[in-house]
Amino acid sequence: MTIRNIGFSVFSIPEIVSVGLYFDIGVAIFFSLFYCLYLLAFPRQWIGTIADKVITFFILSVMLLISIFSFIAEFPFWEEFSTRFNFIAVDYLIYTYEVVENINESYPLPLIFAVLFILTFGIFFFLYKVKIFHYTFTVKPNFLKRSIFIAPFILLSIFYTSFVQNKQAECTNNAYINELSKNGVFSFFAAYRSNELDYEKFYPLIDKKEAYGIIKKELKQGEQNYTGNEYDNIERLIPGDNAEKPNIILIVIESFSARFLKTFGNKYNLTPNFEKIANESVFFTNLFATGTRTVRGMEALALCVPPTPGQSIVRRPGNDNLFSIGTILKEKDYTLKFLYGGDGYFDNMNAFFGGQGFDIVDRNRGNPLSDNIKTKRYNIDDNDVSFENAWGVCDEDLYKQSLKYADSDFGENKQFFQLIMTTSNHKPYTFPKGKINLPQGKRNSAVKYTDYALGKFIDEAKTKPWFSNTVFVIVADHCASSAGKWGLNIDKHHIPAIIYNLKNTPNTKIAGLCSQTDLMPTLFGYLNWKYKSQFYGLNINKFDKNSERAFIGNYRTLGLLKNGIFTEINDRKEVKQYRWNAGNKVRIEISTPVDSLKNLAISYFQTASERFKNGKMKVKGRHSAGG
Repeated sequence: MTIRNIGFSVFSIPEIVSVGLYFDIGVAIFFSLFYCLYLLAFPRQWIGTIADKVITFFILSVMLLISIFSFIAEFPFWEEFSTRFNFIAVDYLIYTYEVVENINESYPLPLIFAVLFILTFGIFFFLYKVKIFHYTFTVKPNFLKRSIFIAPFILLSIFYTSFVQNKQAECTNNAYINELSKNGVFSFFAAYRSNELDYEKFYPLIDKKEAYGIIKKELKQGEQNYTGNEYDNIERLIPGDNAEKPNIILIVIESFSARFLKTFGNKYNLTPNFEKIANESVFFTNLFATGTRTVRGMEALALCVPPTPGQSIVRRPGNDNLFSIGTILKEKDYTLKFLYGGDGYFDNMNAFFGGQGFDIVDRNRGNPLSDNIKTKRYNIDDNDVSFENAWGVCDEDLYKQSLKYADSDFGENKQFFQLIMTTSNHKPYTFPKGKINLPQGKRNSAVKYTDYALGKFIDEAKTKPWFSNTVFVIVADHCASSAGKWGLNIDKHHIPAIIYNLKNTPNTKIAGLCSQTDLMPTLFGYLNWKYKSQFYGLNINKFDKNSERAFIGNYRTLGLLKNGIFTEINDRKEVKQYRWNAGNKVRIEISTPVDSLKNLAISYFQTASERFKNGKMKVKGRHSAGG
């Protein structure tokens, strides 16, 4: 297990061991309970029979295999995420094809399974040598004695189920110590139980009308006006002349951290193409991802809302027909396509984008769209694939799909919008050979290939008749890693974003603090579009210094960065504030909270959660606002 930048001394070890033992005991009891119940119910006269031995060996084998496998699996999971098993591991159980293939391409599975079975056999051999099985099959206690023996297991299992929570291990301010103190199996089932988090139940609240009042002051920019007087109506009319309607291609790059760019100090020249394009674009140098997963980035870019606790909205039921960028684009007669190199069934992406009116272009592996999704689906044909790994076709192949459908829409005089989600910069970091001068299987190699494919795509797009009237928005979904000393590590959410090929717009760097939520509203501002907005995302060019802010979160903890202060709220109804030094990436807790920022943070997350939960984000009988 690789431990990086943990920041604890040897004096932390007893705490880690003692807390960890507390959770290990709970897991051991749960594993034992099933067999205990079998022993309690099994007739006394049948003890030691062949049936008893087969059932006993089967149960023991399964428990040992699960225990040993979970122990082994925690090493690569920690390497990737620097945490024990969490809701990501739960999600991965659903998408077995991608995950199994990714593991197969990333790790030596024959060796892993050999170790797994050798360890299991070794434990069986040890138990045989100490004659455990002899006593198991010869001692025949009556029901009362068995009940007395098993009762403590039952009582302790009830105790752990009712009173022990995984977050009780989080007894320090150091995220690494907290994670090391946990048990992986316990963490997994805790994540399974808490995949959905009710904001009103677990998070700090203020009066609902007060929260909306605070938000409405924040969201109104310039000459905008709200369309109604209801306290919870955040819809406002954005003025504009709708003069420009270019084609738009939104490219979302997998795990493309700002730290990979020379602009932000990288010394390995991994992204020459991106940086060349950035210097010819509107380049956002202080933009932050709202979350740590692809679905969070999609949520922020498509819905322009802050993160809410639990699963991303992309993965929740009832997420169709939401107010999104698709709503605005459809009003302006754009065709919408979501392009993904894998099977968009993964992470519910097809259902989400199909539910917003996007046609789907993906690597269909037999997972159909739901019957209630009335959009088209186009399969990436085998003949169009030069390279493919567990996550999908390589970026070059995906960009060829983009060019193909752009040509088709242009030929039919259709204004088009494409959202492209790349995958090459994802473990196992494999890509077509002979493209770059770095080896397969390394993060830096995948970054350089990703950049190569992007540069090639832009060069090919320049040869197309539709290029001169097409704007490219290029941004990361999240950083390559969000791990660090704290639960939310601000610098590990810093991502690059650019708007390329805007007409009559000088190349510029925008250093104002902002989020993924603001990227598309800012583009609409450059295009001077008139529309009705329910977005939390804003036009960055209308920010004053006091308006700048960024949303940062994970599935349990939510944060707002504003005026150099980071306000963090969690599912224990705690609110903490820190002064953030962007230069040395240090945050220091504030003893006296800034109430205005505390209430602002709560208002953002409380109202966003309430709007989705109560269906207020749904589009109902909407008509064009000057589109």
